[in-house]
Amino acid sequence: MFKKLFSLSSRDIAIDLGTANTLVYAKNGGLVLNEPSVVAVSMENGKMTPYAFGEAAKMMLGRTPAKIEAIRPLKDGVIADFKIAAEMIKHFIIEVNKSRSWLGPTIIICVPSGSTPVERRAIQDSAEGAGANEVYLIEEPMAAAIGANLPVNEPCGSMIIDIGGGTTEIAVLSLGGIVYSRSVRVGGDKMDEAIISYIRKNHGLLIGESTAEKVKKEIGSASEPSDGEDGKTMKIKGRDLGNGIPKEITLTEKQIAESLKEPVYQIIEAAKTALECTPPELSADIVEKGIVLSGGGSLLKNLDTVIKDATNLPVFVAEDPLLCVVNGCGKVLDDKKLFKATLFRQD
Repeated sequence: MFKKLFSLSSRDIAIDLGTANTLVYAKNGGLVLNEPSVVAVSMENGKMTPYAFGEAAKMMLGRTPAKIEAIRPLKDGVIADFKIAAEMIKHFIIEVNKSRSWLGPTIIICVPSGSTPVERRAIQDSAEGAGANEVYLIEEPMAAAIGANLPVNEPCGSMIIDIGGGTTEIAVLSLGGIVYSRSVRVGGDKMDEAIISYIRKNHGLLIGESTAEKVKKEIGSASEPSDGEDGKTMKIKGRDLGNGIPKEITLTEKQIAESLKEPVYQIIEAAKTALECTPPELSADIVEKGIVLSGGGSLLKNLDTVIKDATNLPVFVAEDPLLCVVNGCGKVLDDKKLFKATLFRQD
């Protein structure tokens, strides 16, 4: 009887609900889903109906006809479109739990440390509306630190900078809690916007988000090439703002480093502020152990070197930066008793 009941329950999952990507970890199953946080909806008779999710929807960004719109329901790490976000979470939960179940899953979801109680409640309600039995929240930098194998439960200071699509989360942790945290709404999206703005201003060319992201990944750098050269080059196509005709130009690594100066500066300033607010005993631990970078933004070329030069501290990129947050959530899901202090619910 108990076996039968157990088979009717959904498997518990942990969700890294990111601005750029949503990742899902299943208990005792590892990473089971990694999809862009994009939903395509069709408009018919004034009614909005989900049309595609994840990778299929992302391919439609900037390419949809009048009746279809590709939407990113999360902005700056929090839900911007509650209804669409709920549909997306529901779809991903069904994808992971394809078998019909009697009991909904227990879900752990990450939230930015700088999010408001209203924003946290919106995320919690979305998961509950998607059929969850129980929903717990965990702060993103804590999950990232657990995923990066930092000793968060020990009486020593650890510092992590998690650079996501919408936010950069900076935290100093000790004894299973966050001693100081700072969240700045600068991440991969702001870097893409900076590239679009630079190309528009200096080349009179209009490009889309997907092209900007491609440029960032291929020739993006936090600092200009040290030899004074232009570095790597890349050809891109866009619309000429002068005559409206499609045009191709060549960009250099030096130019993209120049375009990214402002978002990189904001991340560095936020890190310095966090260090200034850290208690002296924990500061001594950080001097010894350094700062760990995680998140997709940490893969930006030379970013670790730039932060190291600005803080005079050792800086390391986590082993698997893109999966740090979801892996940390997964560890908490697998051993809720050990990491009980890191979980909470928003009333």
